[in-house]
Amino acid sequence: MKNIIITAFVMLMLPNVFHSQTVKNIDEIAPFSEGLAAVRQGNQWGFINEEGQMVIDFRNDIYWNKDADTSKKDISGVKYPMFNEGRCLITKIVEDGVPVYGFIDTKGNVVLEPQLLNVYPFKNGFTTAVLFEKSMKGKNEFNLDIYEFKFHDVMLDTSGEIVEFFNRRYNIQMTKKRYQRPSVGVKHLSKGLVGVHTQDQGWEVRKITLNN
Repeated sequence: MKNIIITAFVMLMLPNVFHSQTVKNIDEIAPFSEGLAAVRQGNQWGFINEEGQMVIDFRNDIYWNKDADTSKKDISGVKYPMFNEGRCLITKIVEDGVPVYGFIDTKGNVVLEPQLLNVYPFKNGFTTAVLFEKSMKGKNEFNLDIYEFKFHDVMLDTSGEIVEFFNRRYNIQMTKKRYQRPSVGVKHLSKGLVGVHTQDQGWEVRKITLNN
């Protein structure tokens, strides 16, 4: 009878043993946000939950900047990876060393492929950003591809859908030596209200219609 009790106790404890997890060899742990905390190994980041379980494995596209100016609200102020309304920034390099940004969700799925030059945090389901678009125009006399670059201030929702286009942006040089990160020319003030910056007239307040 005693052996039966011990065996039953061991069997009950096995699920806890097998489901326990220890995350080791961590170089840095960021603060928790929305129930998840980023952990770093070298230049790769992953995420743990509040039970210490690894929920997003280490990957090299999660954005961070140890020298960030945290007083700024745009991409320049992001020191650690954090979730904001269920979205975290990812990045990749395009053209001649220029970084662009997108988002993953809390499962690590890509919601928006990197295509933003700058972006604000989400607020009530929406964010504003500078969108980079590249389209092929044809070929030149040497049979080399010719591309056109377009830039716009836009508003996006958390699904990655662009819900509003604003001003087209110009004079953005997409080469590493000349590139300067553009400021976002639209601010989400409240539901249905945005501030839009124009080069000649400064800021103006506009009302827009949002579906949710």
